[in-house]
Amino acid sequence: MIEIKSLSKGFDKKKYVLENLNCKIDDAHIYGLVGANGAGKSTLLRLINSIYEADNGEVLIDGEPVYDNVKLKEQMVFVPDDLFFYPSYSLMDMASYYEALYPKFDMNYVINTANKLKLDLNAKIAEFSKGMKRQCALICALATNAKYMFFDETFDGLDPVMRKFFKSLLADSMEKNGTTIIMTSHNLRELEDICDNLGLLYKGNILFESDIDTLKTNMFKVQISLKDDFNKSTFKGLKILSYKKLGSIATIIIEDDQGKSKEYLENLKPIILDFLPLTLEEVFIYQMEALGYEFNEVI
Repeated sequence: MIEIKSLSKGFDKKKYVLENLNCKIDDAHIYGLVGANGAGKSTLLRLINSIYEADNGEVLIDGEPVYDNVKLKEQMVFVPDDLFFYPSYSLMDMASYYEALYPKFDMNYVINTANKLKLDLNAKIAEFSKGMKRQCALICALATNAKYMFFDETFDGLDPVMRKFFKSLLADSMEKNGTTIIMTSHNLRELEDICDNLGLLYKGNILFESDIDTLKTNMFKVQISLKDDFNKSTFKGLKILSYKKLGSIATIIIEDDQGKSKEYLENLKPIILDFLPLTLEEVFIYQMEALGYEFNEVI
């Protein structure tokens, strides 16, 4: 388990990028961290991976402090947003470098995956496209078989086919090895089909987090029309996050933990009643509104 306790970090005596952040991430989960550019996502990953030292607070993995912990680093791999490769290195050179650092490194995995993607194992990575460089970094990271994997802007530079391919590899790693994966993005749609949990980082702290299944099964968009005139108070038996009425039809966003809202509405004998699925982005928009935030200011 990853435990983040009262974590704060600033630079050049400026205001904290992260301030008093608390978070727990269970093992064998894929955790997505979303937020606008500058929200502190990259800083948080670098703190967890002991690249930065916290000003206050601590990060624990399996109960041990991560900072300067050589033993833990053998179980952790981090792929940053700004990739770095030695200028003359090929993919095989990079794989050999990783192999020296990680006891469980699987060279055959690198070779087989590179062959599937038609990546030249002996060509200089510096001559590859942005997307091909990202592929190299992801392949080497997955081949480490590390218990904890961290990816900053995970799929940046990859086309839709490659994104789907690497999402499947990440999911396979989690299921087969019990890997804990933390990935960042400013794009909710990019993460909703692979992550188990999502956290929204805003102004240096986790503003909102939940498991995706709960988010997507406990919230509904309802469109309803009644024979007689009605207003928001007509639906006082519901937990309403958003209410808008246009003409004779109301659109209501509700949170329903007990699964009784549809029966409640049917008892009102509606002329029109539709329960519509929400995208994850819509879920976050309405949750932010309920908390008093403008979604566009947060993401």
